[in-house]
Amino acid sequence: MNVTIYTDGAARGNPGPGGYGAVLRYTAPSGKVHVLELSRGYERTTNNRMELMAVIAALEVLNRPCTVELHSDSQYVVNAFNKHWIEGWQKRGWKTAAKKPVKNPDLWRRLLAAKQQHQVTFVWVKGHAGHTSNERCDQLATSAADNGPLYVDEGFVEGDVD
Repeated sequence: MNVTIYTDGAARGNPGPGGYGAVLRYTAPSGKVHVLELSRGYERTTNNRMELMAVIAALEVLNRPCTVELHSDSQYVVNAFNKHWIEGWQKRGWKTAAKKPVKNPDLWRRLLAAKQQHQVTFVWVKGHAGHTSNERCDQLATSAADNGPLYVDEGFVEGDVD
């Protein structure tokens, strides 16, 4: 099953209220296109945490192994996989090349678990450049941050700003 996913995250203040948005598209063998939109808001979080949560939520909703083309305007997310940063972080015990703790390790671990059963290709897309699906994700993310309901981001650590 081939699925195309677009994701975006937003935070008002960084840290501040935040939200994520995701749009999933699947074309059935009949030719019918199925679209699922996801979003959720949080009381206090960061932009990077919301970028990660968008990807996690989209992958976790898939109920069987899929081939996924995942589009994100977050170089933080895309480069972690395409430039193999995450492999280095794991080898170093979740430390950066500068030997500092990796930020958001709870979400990186959750993302690795969520993508494990899928074949995921990460594609960077320029944000706020008029791409319809990316713009829709931005609307979902900002609306969730602005309008709630807002949940507690359990893994957010005060002072751990991206």
